Amino acid sequence: MKLKRIGVDWAKQVFQLHGVDSHEQAVCRKQLKRSQMLDFFRRLEPCTVAMEACGSAHYWARELRTLGHEVRLIAPQFVKPYVKSGKNDANDAEAICEAASRPSMRYVEVKSAGQQASQALHRIRSRLIRARTALVNEIRGLLGEFGLVEARHGVAATRRLTQTALDAQNGLPGQMRELLAELSGELDEHDARLSRLDDMIQRQAREDERVGRLLQVEGIGPVTATALVSAVGAARQFSSARQFAAWLGLVPRQHSCGGKERLGAINKRGDSYLRTLLIHGARAVLRHCQDKADRRSQWLRQRVCRRNPNIATVALANKNARIVWAILSRGEGYRPG
Repeated sequence: MKLKRIGVDWAKQVFQLHGVDSHEQAVCRKQLKRSQMLDFFRRLEPCTVAMEACGSAHYWARELRTLGHEVRLIAPQFVKPYVKSGKNDANDAEAICEAASRPSMRYVEVKSAGQQASQALHRIRSRLIRARTALVNEIRGLLGEFGLVEARHGVAATRRLTQTALDAQNGLPGQMRELLAELSGELDEHDARLSRLDDMIQRQAREDERVGRLLQVEGIGPVTATALVSAVGAARQFSSARQFAAWLGLVPRQHSCGGKERLGAINKRGDSYLRTLLIHGARAVLRHCQDKADRRSQWLRQRVCRRNPNIATVALANKNARIVWAILSRGEGYRPG
C-alpha cells in the first residue's frame, strides 16, 4: 500500500489510523491493537506519520523513525480545529492527518530517551518539593494549635521548631510527641531523597557541555540549565529567540486590532516549570545587581526605576531565554556584554 500521509490517534491498547494517497484521498481507515502497530508500519513503504504530542508519542516516534518513516508531532490544541464532527477515534485520526497537511503547521520536536529521562528527574524532584512543602505546613499548623510557633518560614526554621518542641518541657501530650517524631523522620526522608536527586542533576551538569555553556549566564543554575536542555535539546525547532521566549510564555499578551497595538501582561503559555525557574533565577540576579557596574546590571536597575521590580524580573527572564536560544541553537558560548 502506497500512502502519502497517515494520521494516528493513540490510546493505551487500540490505535486508529487514517491514511491518504498522493491525491489526498482517504485510502486507509484502520484500527490496530498495540501488538500490531510495528508489524503494520514495518510492511508499509516510508511515508509521513502524524500524531498528537501525548505521553507515549515520543516513544512511538523513535520506533517509527527507525523503520524509515518521517514522524511529525502536533500539539493537541492545533488538531482540535480540524475535527469535523463528534469526538471519536476515527474523527481524531482524520483531523490529525488533515492538520499535518497544512504548510504553516508547527510541530513538536521528538525527544530522545535521554531527554525524557532527564525530564522525569525534574518532575519527580518537583513533586517531592511540593510534598515537602505540604509536610512543613502540616507540622507548623499542628504545633500552632499547641501554641508553638516560629516567626521565620522555611524548612530549616520548621526543623528547628520541631526539635525545640520535642526537647523542651512544653506540655505536649505523649501521643503528640510520637506523631511529631514520625513527621520529623518523614521530613528527613524527603530531604535525603531531594539530596540524591540534586546529586544526579549536578552529575548531569558536569557531563553535558551544553549545560556547562548555559551555566555561564547569570540567573541560570544547574537545575534550570538541565531542565532547559532536557526540554528543548538544541532548540533548533524555534526559528528565532523571540519564538522561544513566546513558547515559554514570557512575551506580552496581545489584544491588537485596527492597527493599534495593545500589550498586556505575559501570556504564561508553554511550560510553566521552565518559566518559573527562569523567573526565580532572574529575581536572584535582581537582588544582587545594585553593587555591580556592568551593562547588564545598569540596564536592570534602569528597568526597576522606570517600571517596578516584578516587571524587571520578567524582562530579565525574557532576555535570558533569548540568550539560551542563541547558545543552544548556534553551539556558542556565552559572551557577556
